[in-house]
Amino acid sequence: MDTTHIADAPPPTPQPSVTEQKRAARGATRPGDRIFLGLSRGSGILLLVIMAAIAGFLTYRAVLAISKDEGNFLTTFEWNTGVNPPVFGIAVLAYGTIVSSIIAMVIAVPIAVAIALFLTHYAPRRLSGPIAYVIDLLAAVPSIVYGLWGALILVPHLGGLFGWLDDYLGWTGIFEWQGGAARSMLTVGILLAIMILPIITNVSREVFRQVPQTHEEAALALGATRWEVIRMSVLPFGRSGVISASMLGLGRALGETMAVATVLSPDFLIHASLLDPGGGTFAQNIASKFSEATEFGRDALIASGLVLFVITLLVNGAARAIIARRKEYSGANA
Repeated sequence: MDTTHIADAPPPTPQPSVTEQKRAARGATRPGDRIFLGLSRGSGILLLVIMAAIAGFLTYRAVLAISKDEGNFLTTFEWNTGVNPPVFGIAVLAYGTIVSSIIAMVIAVPIAVAIALFLTHYAPRRLSGPIAYVIDLLAAVPSIVYGLWGALILVPHLGGLFGWLDDYLGWTGIFEWQGGAARSMLTVGILLAIMILPIITNVSREVFRQVPQTHEEAALALGATRWEVIRMSVLPFGRSGVISASMLGLGRALGETMAVATVLSPDFLIHASLLDPGGGTFAQNIASKFSEATEFGRDALIASGLVLFVITLLVNGAARAIIARRKEYSGANA
């Protein structure tokens, strides 16, 4: 065997390492790309810094207030920050915030999804356009306007509904009504449902519009009805988007202030019935007491704001976890 050519062959050229390839790619990047990368990275870091600053400020002021609280901050049914020693707690506020938000979600989410499906799969274009425009306008209405409408129009006209609920469901205790003005948790939940309805509807509508046409055509070709197409193709595809839209609406419901303060008769009692006047929420309590509070009272209100901040983070984290578990339904993987 002739090995002359093998011996005279040049040695193989060493291949650059992965690190060297990345460095070469970075060096070949255009200046505009480097500027955009820096701005994008800086924006992300700035957002984290702002969130950390907010959390740090709330925690610092909350510790100052809670350290002087003579009651249990989590279980006390009282809010007296002007006495010595101060006694205050968030039990009623946490209950009212969570219950009113749950009522709003139970009412708003099914209606919003139904409206979105109607606009995308049932309504003719000449009808869906005006309806979508009106829904967009509802999202732009200020909170105080909703609050005034709720106090002047909604509250006086809920007596019939409350009476019907008391007649047929009063035996449960949850819908027992003793009469009086309809300034209760159920009223707040209905008003919040109206406020978050445009947000959930608009996002769900855009998600349903992204369903691949081939999926729907394939289902129709197999003999599926319009509802079966929606159930088998549209809803699975848009499930994660509907969850995201619902969490956006829930975020607004948790933090709504002026509308709740306008229609609710606040007190520091937890009522078994949703129709009894009274209750409170974090945002409503902060808005109503902040202007007349002392420096210590403001620290106490900030402590309640910290709890609302944590609840909001937990809700968004839970939504992210739900969406991550259902990646097979996301549009990117369709």
